[in-house]
Amino acid sequence: MTGAPHASPQITLEQWRALLAVVDEGGYAAAAEALNKSQSAISYAVQKLESGLGVRVFALEGRRAVLTPAGELLCRRARLLVSEAAELEKVAARLEQRFEAEIHVAVEAIFPTWLMLDCLAELAQDFPDTRVQLYETVLTGTEEALLERRVDLAISGRVPVGFLGDAVMRTRFVPVATPSHPLHQLGRQLTYQDLRGHRQLVIRDSGVRRIDAGWLGSEQRWTLSNFASSIRAACQGMGFAWYPEDKIAAELASGALMVLPMREGGERFAELYLIYTDRDYAGPASRQLGEILRRRVAERCRQKGGV
Repeated sequence: MTGAPHASPQITLEQWRALLAVVDEGGYAAAAEALNKSQSAISYAVQKLESGLGVRVFALEGRRAVLTPAGELLCRRARLLVSEAAELEKVAARLEQRFEAEIHVAVEAIFPTWLMLDCLAELAQDFPDTRVQLYETVLTGTEEALLERRVDLAISGRVPVGFLGDAVMRTRFVPVATPSHPLHQLGRQLTYQDLRGHRQLVIRDSGVRRIDAGWLGSEQRWTLSNFASSIRAACQGMGFAWYPEDKIAAELASGALMVLPMREGGERFAELYLIYTDRDYAGPASRQLGEILRRRVAERCRQKGGV
């Protein structure tokens, strides 16, 4: 049985863009400037939208035009529609190319740097002309890069709402300090109460919506922007910290840092996920990098006897 033919849309993308511009820019004049159109063209587009839908989008409150409840709903859906249209245009452009000119990748800072660089080196063998923008992010910084669609794929400790991710690695954190640190001089197993009296070194969340993660019980605390600075501070005896084992393998091997002998809670774990901003729209280089990451991480886990 053949279904009824689909009705043609009465509202164009340009009209939806005009509406969103008025809302985002705060008025018709500012929207016209943002879209490089005349104010009368923006006003006409919104009027056509309202008449075509038979719905009032704006209502006057004093001298201000504010969105009606129906207008708020339409704007939310219009953002999705305009965003999807923009993505479709990007896909169409990519279909004409054998590879992306540039890919953007966000990587949670706890992911092993050497492993990421090995993956990029392998990618370069097949896509030597593709530029890579690599963002080393912390906590919500990785999520924001995905939500704002600033990257093509990410290695993240959390999967944002509306995204799907594959678990690729489990990272083990251990508490450490230099051998001369007072905590090591106690000569016994340590409790969290012991830690409270000493300075803790932590890494700053790189996102705007910053959150704290892990044990933060110390009254004294130094917050640094990256692992390199934090590890250097720990090696100089300026505090203790929880680090991923991969990040301090050399320091542990040389004895510059030693694992604190905790009575309980001497390790914690973080799961890392591989997430595409949109797998359907990912280009060949982005997809291949994802496959390389999966394979390389799986190989590393097998070598370590991990999961």
